[in-house]
Amino acid sequence: MKPPEAEPRTRAARERSDQERETTGTAARGLSNRRTPAAREDLRLLDGYHSPQIEVDVRLNTNEAPVGPPPEFAEALAAELSIVEWHRYPDRTAAKLRADLAELHGTDPERIFVANGSNEVLQTLCLTYGGAGRSVATFESTYAMYGQIARGTQCAVVEGERHADGSVSVYELERVVERHQPSIVFLCSPNNPTGTPERIEVLQRALEIAPGLVVVDEAYGQFADWSAIDLCDNAGGPDNLVVTRTYSKTWAMAGARLGYAVVPAGMAAEFEKVVLPYHVDTFKQIAGRVALRFTDDMEQRVAAIVTGRERIEAALTEMGLEVWPSQSNFILFRTTASGHGGNEVWQALVDRSVLVRNCSSWPRLADCLRVTVGTPAENDRFLEALSAIIS
Repeated sequence: MKPPEAEPRTRAARERSDQERETTGTAARGLSNRRTPAAREDLRLLDGYHSPQIEVDVRLNTNEAPVGPPPEFAEALAAELSIVEWHRYPDRTAAKLRADLAELHGTDPERIFVANGSNEVLQTLCLTYGGAGRSVATFESTYAMYGQIARGTQCAVVEGERHADGSVSVYELERVVERHQPSIVFLCSPNNPTGTPERIEVLQRALEIAPGLVVVDEAYGQFADWSAIDLCDNAGGPDNLVVTRTYSKTWAMAGARLGYAVVPAGMAAEFEKVVLPYHVDTFKQIAGRVALRFTDDMEQRVAAIVTGRERIEAALTEMGLEVWPSQSNFILFRTTASGHGGNEVWQALVDRSVLVRNCSSWPRLADCLRVTVGTPAENDRFLEALSAIIS
């Protein structure tokens, strides 16, 4: 027989068990009805930055290099990677890569900051010198990620205007800076999507009047007639000038996602407060160093791209289209003169297995398309397809 006191305890335990099951069931029902937490209110109206990824024979929409690095690069990289201690974290400061880049640009390693593509450089700048209550200035139309990254880091965005030829006037620069006092001024040289280099007098005026940083994005800098890096000397260059570069274009390493910046002394140390630990992996650091052994190959690639660009510009002009003179690896053109809209021409090119960037919906760029300079065969294919469409 059970002891007399056992029955009350068993009943109590049973009641507790029933209560626990009911509580658990209620909680489970509550979890199943719970909504996903809402994203930040200020992000609700933003779209991500996307380039269409379509299977085509000729892809000329993302300003990549038309060919990859030479076979010797892959061999040298493989040899370096074969001795990596993969169980160890990468060098947190990327010291060797920064030293090599400093030598390339004739500056000190402390004035080099490396990151996962130049986009992470831009993000780090906004995190460090922007944020809530501060603003950044852009001049439209320009690279869309300036505004995207700025808004994502809670900066206000002030948009100035460019001339029809894609250039920024000193007057417009002064108007925007004096009225809004931005913490960061973004200048893209050569500008994406117009291919227009900034005028040096505009940059010099920006450095004089900007209350904060002036960031010159030179993703296509090796194609241009001049570089803002020339102003970054160690003997007292501007203390508010940042110049960003990428390995994606001229170094033909878009797949590695590696970028860097030449910054004023002491600034890179400030970035350590916002970047993630070990954010540049071992592979990137080695690949970036190995690439610098092939500078001659890079310069030959740039020369070949410039030759292809000049040929495309001449052909588009002969077709009667409006063409923006470019100092980059791409060309912006407007289809209106042909009697065809930009969306129509873009789709017709896709139907012929040629993909370019459709800028028709971008502010101030109605009926505009942007084509990346490809290999000679790819350029031929593009021009033949476009000619057939608009003729």
